[in-house]
Amino acid sequence: MLTDGLNHVAILTNDAKRLHSFYEEVFEAEVVHDAPETDGDGAVRLSVVMIGPHTELNVFQVEGNTEADRQVPMFGRGRLDHFALQAASLDAFETIRDRLMARGASDAFVTDFGPMLSLFFRDPDGLEGEVCVANPDAVPGVGHPQGTPARRYVPEGA
Repeated sequence: MLTDGLNHVAILTNDAKRLHSFYEEVFEAEVVHDAPETDGDGAVRLSVVMIGPHTELNVFQVEGNTEADRQVPMFGRGRLDHFALQAASLDAFETIRDRLMARGASDAFVTDFGPMLSLFFRDPDGLEGEVCVANPDAVPGVGHPQGTPARRYVPEGA
């Protein structure tokens, strides 16, 4: 495999500062650039949010653009349906999960896809994202469909 994660995902927002705060507080991301796309023209603003050592969100805030408001239905959201972030470890995954639930950005459900655990969330603009991590309970060669609950995240007796 020639890749090991995302380089960047370009997204539109109507409120870059709110979006920055979300990714900084939940994922400990860092805003490394925030300026007009073209000198002297504030109508298009680009910010670069580092979400990993070599992965970023390119966030565009475009005056008068309402595309960030169109987030439903699935497959009707434009060319970007969602993006997935790779958690650095199971501990990092659990920290992110706790933070997302505390913000009301995700429910507690973790999908067991077999080799991978997956948690979906929505950012403040309604964009759907996913956090993935290697499944320590995976059985080699066994996969599961969307909606299969990860046993380690199901309360006992449920």
